[in-house]
Amino acid sequence: MGIVEKIQEIEREISRTQKNKATEYHLGILKAKLAKYRQQLLEPTGKGGAGKGEGFDVMKSGDARVAMVGFPSVGKSTLLSSLTSTHSEAASYEFTTLTCIPGVISYQGANIQLLDMPGIIEGASQGKGRGRQVIAVAKTADLILMILDAGKSDIQKALLERELEEVGIRLNKQRPHIYVKQKKVGGVKFTHTVPLTHCNEKMVMNILHAYKIFNADVVFREDCTVDEFIDVLLGNRVYLTCLYVYNKIDQISIEEIDRLARLPHHVVISCEMNLNMDYLLEKVWEYLALVRVYTKKPGNAPDLGPEDGIILRKGATIEHCCHALHRTLASQFKYAIVWGTSPKFSPQRVGIHHKLDHEDVIQIVKK
Repeated sequence: MGIVEKIQEIEREISRTQKNKATEYHLGILKAKLAKYRQQLLEPTGKGGAGKGEGFDVMKSGDARVAMVGFPSVGKSTLLSSLTSTHSEAASYEFTTLTCIPGVISYQGANIQLLDMPGIIEGASQGKGRGRQVIAVAKTADLILMILDAGKSDIQKALLERELEEVGIRLNKQRPHIYVKQKKVGGVKFTHTVPLTHCNEKMVMNILHAYKIFNADVVFREDCTVDEFIDVLLGNRVYLTCLYVYNKIDQISIEEIDRLARLPHHVVISCEMNLNMDYLLEKVWEYLALVRVYTKKPGNAPDLGPEDGIILRKGATIEHCCHALHRTLASQFKYAIVWGTSPKFSPQRVGIHHKLDHEDVIQIVKK
């Protein structure tokens, strides 16, 4: 029996098993086995295997990477051509795009790499179509744009979320606060700092033994489910922010557009009629959580031009800024003077670990 058949057999057993107190431990072990087989399916090794990290050969460039995923013919190529200077072949038949086509969005002084990838089909998580390559590239992105046809949105969204969930991509979720450290001896030590309703010590022991882990420290710092504990145990899950982009809104009613636009993480657009594209760019910038800071030389005014800033991630410090300017600057750093919203008063003399806000102005003084 192959891995795909084993996965299908376990999924059938889970679906026909009644969920109650008597079966929760059996279901926990089944879920652990299912996660293990899915991992083996996506990362085959040995002769003829695809190898870990198989994907399209696209070099990561710019300040951030955004990957578009969606079913064939939902408008990914048209959107790429609209937002960037790159032309991606668009046609009315499916699978027009057969490889990964990168483009660059220039927005607020940042260069954001946008990837147009082949359409995902149902069963992509099991390697159907070019699903495995698309998923490998999607895991390297900073933001996922899930492009959906507004007329078929509910069906497409549910299928795509399931395919990405099965390959370990968690959308708009936080990493579970569970600590697991394997040891050589001492057995399993299980503790929790909050009351647990989904997991208990026996369940955790059963799942650990299913993975042949007999010595470990496990600490639950929040009330997590069995699936979340398995995610932490495997350690290869990717947690990404996702924007659900509904294209072709010119083909649906105003009431339906209003309903979709009010949902969280949702944006409605029409590539054909160039509707709402500016708002989409604003949301991409917001979800990437990028900040732009400006530098200032002593005695001179700061350069506040759109191309003069340094693009950093939200939560970046003076040290990150030093590395972005020159590789030796951090070792020569003495102090910095900061104007803006991050210091308590402006200007303020700060150290290398001071966190920066959007549109701060900094002056770095070397030793």
